[in-house]
Formats: sequence, C-alpha cells, structure tokens
Amino acid sequence: MNGQRIRRSWAAVAAVTVLNLPLGSIYAFSVFLRPIEAELGLTRSALSLVFGLATVGFSLGMLIAPYAYGLTSAAGLIAICMSAATIGIALSATTGGLTQLLIGYGVLFGLGGGAAYIVGQQCVNMLVTTRKGLVNGYIVGLWPAGAMLAAPLFGWANAAFGFRWTMGGLALALLLSGLAGIVLLNLSGAILPRQVAGGASGDRRFAIFARLFTVFFVAAAAGLTVLSQAAGMIAAYGGTTGMALAATTAIAGGIAVARVSGGWLTDRYQVPYVGAFAQGFALTGAILLTLWPNPLVAAVALGMVGMGYGFISGCTAGAIAQYWPPADYGWIASRIYVAWCVAAISLPILAGHLFDLTRGYETAVIIAGCGNLVGVIVALGLPRRALRDA
Repeated sequence: MNGQRIRRSWAAVAAVTVLNLPLGSIYAFSVFLRPIEAELGLTRSALSLVFGLATVGFSLGMLIAPYAYGLTSAAGLIAICMSAATIGIALSATTGGLTQLLIGYGVLFGLGGGAAYIVGQQCVNMLVTTRKGLVNGYIVGLWPAGAMLAAPLFGWANAAFGFRWTMGGLALALLLSGLAGIVLLNLSGAILPRQVAGGASGDRRFAIFARLFTVFFVAAAAGLTVLSQAAGMIAAYGGTTGMALAATTAIAGGIAVARVSGGWLTDRYQVPYVGAFAQGFALTGAILLTLWPNPLVAAVALGMVGMGYGFISGCTAGAIAQYWPPADYGWIASRIYVAWCVAAISLPILAGHLFDLTRGYETAVIIAGCGNLVGVIVALGLPRRALRDA
C-alpha cells in the first residue's frame, strides 16, 4: 500500500510538472514583443493588453475550475483545459492582427491554462500528505521555471523561423504535455472533491485579507511588468538583444527560486518581516535603476524587482496557511489570485503606454518603487502570530 501511494503521488507531481512548464511560458511573453511589433505593426501598449487579458483569463480559469469538479475526471478536465490552451496558441500563431491575438492568447490560452493549473494542484494536494509547503512551493515555482526555459528557446526560434513558427512549436508542446498529463493523472488515481469549500472564517479576518491582497498586488504589479516586458525594458536602457534574452532567462529563474524561498522563510520567520523584506528588496532594485539607468544596472535591478515579487508569492502562500484554517485555504487563495489579475492589467499596461509616449520605462520604474514602499508599510501591519486556531 505504501509503495502504491508513493507511486501515485509521484505520478500527480509529474503530471503537474509537465503541464505547468509550458504554461509558464506566459512569463516569457516579452520575447515576442519586438517580432510581433515588426510584423503586425502593433504598439507596445496593445501587446501589453494581450498579456493583461491572458492573466485575466488565467485568473478566471483558476476561479472557475473548482466548480467543474465532479463533472468529469481530473484527466477529463485536463483534456478540455489543455485543448483550449493549444487551440489558443495555434490561433495566435496564425494571427493577422490584435483581435485574434486577444482571443487566442488572451482568452483561450488564459482560461485553459489557469483551469489546468488549479486542477493539477488540487490533484497533488489530494495525494501528498507530507511536506505540503515544499510541494506547493515547487508547483508555484514551475511557471517562472517554464519561462526560464522558454525565453532562450523563443528567442532563438524567433530569430531563426519567426514568431509564427515559434508559437506553433509552443502549441505542439502544449498538446504533448496535455497528453502526458492525462496519462499521468490516470496513473495517479487522484479524485477531485465534488464541493467547493466555503470561506466563512475569511469574513472574520477581512483586515488581514485586505493587507495580504494589497501586499500581493503591489508586488505583482511590479513583478509582472518585469516578466511581461523584461526584454523590451533592458533594450530600452541600451542593452543588446543577447543581453536582454539572457537577463529575461535569469530573472525568470530567480523568481522561481524566490517563490520557493518565500514559503520556506515563512516557516522560520514571522510573516510581516518576510513580507517587508521582500518588498524592500524590490524597492532597492527600483531605486538603483532610477539612480543609475544603464543596461547592466537594469538587468540586476529588474531581477531584484522580479525576485521581490517571487518572495511575496511564496510568503503569501505561507501566510494563508498561518492565518486561516486548512479547509479555507483554497477559497482564500483563489481570492488572493484576483490581486494577480488586477496587477496584470494595471502597471504592465500603463508601462507599455508610457513607453509608447516616451520610448522609455523610467516613470514606470518609479511607480513600481512607490508601490513597493507601500507594500513595506502594509506588510509590517500583518499579525506576527498564526491565527489558524483563533
């Protein structure tokens, strides 16, 4: 029995891994900015809207997915979700303008990817009984890890074949990963719960929720601006294409490590101090880039901003476990993800618009730093002790 449980758990973790790595390529979207602009004549703000809509789609997919539990098996839901994501990227590869990009990349890829993420994470948590914090930190870190792998591949493929063939390759990768995920989830034997948990205890902790939401939002606004436009931002500060691609890859990798580390830190230090440290780390990056706007500083500073967001992602996951009972975890977490969605359609889009007006990102960096400063102050107001048993 024990051997069977280990094998089944491993299959679920493996399924989540193969599913989320290609889905994490959303964080490497900045690599497509210049080639799409050049071929389709779209503005930077228009492409920022595509990324913003995709994150809205991912968030809606995450919120909707639990209500589909019980309608079919976990593998069946993954088949539907990954089919939508694959079709969406295929539409993006054949796009003739902004509308098809919005539908394909923004709606279909977004909804399918977000729902697949929640279904896979739920399956893992149904089977894994020990070190759940580490496992969930690993799952959260798969998206930036996927972007770290995707950025150099996309950059090479864009130069060699053009963005259309590159997106076609991504569609094929999504199809294959979906098939692998279906097989692995069937092997795992995971059964999804049929009811969505309520969040009654969250009402008694509204002030804590509001603080966590704010802390996550300001960090995500800055971090998603970096993730969605890192290559373009470094180029705007005078960096070469090779430097921009290398930095984008390194930033994604740093965020993946920071997400796991953020959760690990909350197990050892009080949440408000971890949150304040994370926001201060990102704020330091914004200050450095404002004072010394050059390519090398841009690469380092944007990495700090991105990692600050990563630390906050892991810290938030750990904080939810400390401030709410286990039964409320998914309900509260899904609401926190709304901050990620709002962040994606705020500063990243504004940054793209400011770039179109000024051909630079200086103002956007200052706005991000001000948000991180607010985050430091708000984070320090979080409770120092766990409230799960209160």
